[in-house]
Amino acid sequence: MRTVGVAGRVPVASAPGREDIRWFLLWVGGMALLWLWDLLFLNRPAFLQIQEAFWNTLLGAALVVVFTLLLGWSSALGLYFLESRQQRLPYLSLTFLLNLIRSVPQMVGILAGYVVLTLLIEREIILSSGLHILWMAFVISLFTFLELSDVIRERIDFYRKSDFFDAMLCCGIREGRIINVDILWKNGLSHILHKLIATFGMAIFLQCSIDFIISVGLSTDVSLANFPRTLGSLLASLDSKQDILAISTLFSDVTYVGRLLTTHLQGVSVAFTIVYTLVCVYKITNGLVKRYGL
Repeated sequence: MRTVGVAGRVPVASAPGREDIRWFLLWVGGMALLWLWDLLFLNRPAFLQIQEAFWNTLLGAALVVVFTLLLGWSSALGLYFLESRQQRLPYLSLTFLLNLIRSVPQMVGILAGYVVLTLLIEREIILSSGLHILWMAFVISLFTFLELSDVIRERIDFYRKSDFFDAMLCCGIREGRIINVDILWKNGLSHILHKLIATFGMAIFLQCSIDFIISVGLSTDVSLANFPRTLGSLLASLDSKQDILAISTLFSDVTYVGRLLTTHLQGVSVAFTIVYTLVCVYKITNGLVKRYGL
């Protein structure tokens, strides 16, 4: 059972295992073993491409998490303070904007953002690969931050109804400090962390999916070659596709697995990295749910 004290801290009654930490270590260990295997058997140009794609993908997903946190936190607190201070017109305007974003399918919205990026590249407005990754991360975060905003608003509404909120107001503590420190930091950090980790996995999935979509080419001048190399774009390359198709040979010749893990290592490595990372992120989020009873 959970209790709320004057400081608003919710103690965790029990912590049934640390599956989240265990799966994080498994992911790090799996990636280290794969890196060592690629170093031994993969040709150097392909090895460097996988390294670049891996770090670009992680950087993009991390930036999505940062943008999601900023947009989710600011939108949730904005709605709360506008509603509590009865600023009806700004509140309705912000609500309408958020609902408008919510009504757009994620893939459609992200693809539109990539189309805009393509136009900016064609006009030589954005040339740096760092700006490419920053733009892509921001576009993806526009369609992921609402879930975090909903979590933050739910935490605020839940503790707003408790006695400690009014008691702290009576003690002269600012409402902003109660929400940010006592509710979100002390009592909502596990929920926010859980959603941000899930967002990290979602960002990788969306990025890889959209890379497959644009692999057919958005224009005659701009293709995947104009974007920073990611795991999705590398998987969509011709060499990787041929490596993935080679897996079907295992159904007729099981002994082909040795050649598959050496000759067709690029596509297999990229596919394994994507799938293994997504599985580990899923397990980590489940571990957090079990540990904190979310």
